[in-house]
Amino acid sequence: MTMDRRTILKQLGGVSVAATLAGCSVQQQDGGSGDGGSGSSSDGSDGSSDGSSDGGSSTDSQGPAGTATAWWSLSDSEKAIREGAVSTFNEQSQHTIEGSDISDLQKKTSSAIPAGQGPHIFDWAHDWAGNTYEQGFTVDQSDQVSISLDQFTTTAQNAVQYEGNLVGLPFGAETVTPIANMDIVDSVPESMDEMISIMDDYHDPDNGQYGLSYPFDPYFSSGFLQAFGGHYYDPQADEPLGVNSDEVVRGLEYALENLRPYMPNDPSYEPQAAAFNEGNAAFAINGPWSLATFSDNDIDYEVFSFPEMEEGTQSPYTGISVWYFAKPMEEGGADATAARDFVEWYVTNEDHLSMLAQEQGAIPVLDSLVGSSDLPAEVQAYSESAGQGTPMPSAPRMDDVWDPVGNALTKAFNGDASAQQALDTAASEIRSNWEGRGHS
Repeated sequence: MTMDRRTILKQLGGVSVAATLAGCSVQQQDGGSGDGGSGSSSDGSDGSSDGSSDGGSSTDSQGPAGTATAWWSLSDSEKAIREGAVSTFNEQSQHTIEGSDISDLQKKTSSAIPAGQGPHIFDWAHDWAGNTYEQGFTVDQSDQVSISLDQFTTTAQNAVQYEGNLVGLPFGAETVTPIANMDIVDSVPESMDEMISIMDDYHDPDNGQYGLSYPFDPYFSSGFLQAFGGHYYDPQADEPLGVNSDEVVRGLEYALENLRPYMPNDPSYEPQAAAFNEGNAAFAINGPWSLATFSDNDIDYEVFSFPEMEEGTQSPYTGISVWYFAKPMEEGGADATAARDFVEWYVTNEDHLSMLAQEQGAIPVLDSLVGSSDLPAEVQAYSESAGQGTPMPSAPRMDDVWDPVGNALTKAFNGDASAQQALDTAASEIRSNWEGRGHS
């Protein structure tokens, strides 16, 4: 697969975003108990969408106008498109959405929602589904939505439900995958051995040049840590907690031996990402949110799916982007209707979802767009990597997994502990946290 960076993503400014979205028809729905499809459907159906490119149900809103609050946490390039979508909805709907970008969304929702000061809807990945519902931050809207889940992929359908409760609606998928700097790399590698060889040829840290730009945290590193059949946490497995299993230890050892030597010395996101953003790394492993920065910096890049390993297969964590229904939705009324109308429009509007794919590399989960030949080449690459990946667990116990594994990866990366020692410590800490919370 070859492509010229200049033929793919170009970041839109706010004016052009609004102009593009002006062609997306906003549908105004009554927000009542919908019979267009049960929100609690979980039969695995991934039937084709029954909606057209202008979005969901065409039923006009019969009630009074409402005002709903929406929260998100996005990069600057993502904000422009989100603000454009909200502006277009507000212009064409009787309702009003008031959106805010929140720097620490998890902390803010956790404090504001119980205090009655939270949003009607908020945007985050699906791994919050279980914990937010258990804590009462999100609520079931299966009897209120007016669209059918059947028009989304099976993975997306499952991601927005927790124990039969519809806590939100999906609008995209994302994962991480390799990216080549084509000013440095002659061609995309077909195997990990070839990729490592290219990294070795280019790596010259004394002159600020690196073989690989790769944030080393539990999410980004999951592809390699789970490459040999292991898992961090799988509630369906005989041994749900697998962070210090032989398979995961082997995955970490592989990453430490084959990837760590070619990376900047700080494992955190910003210094790792900067190496590629500034044109000083042959490869990056990053998500679609990073692409606009590459374009802004005039980097000639190519996104490709994970190359074949001699043994094992990379299995990165994948996330489904969700508009969550927050606790204020229980109050009903015009404001709740406004929030539902916006979400239902946003998640079914083919024009807008196609633009997210074109501009941000977002992987569609609406069946009518999945696998479309019109999708950009980089989205197809992300989709291929997502296809071999593993959805992040959304069970509440997963919340206690992230930090201990993150600490373990940092220790191992810095040489302060072996892979086995670091992951053994993580497993012990996770079990202790579970016991403290009353989890078996």
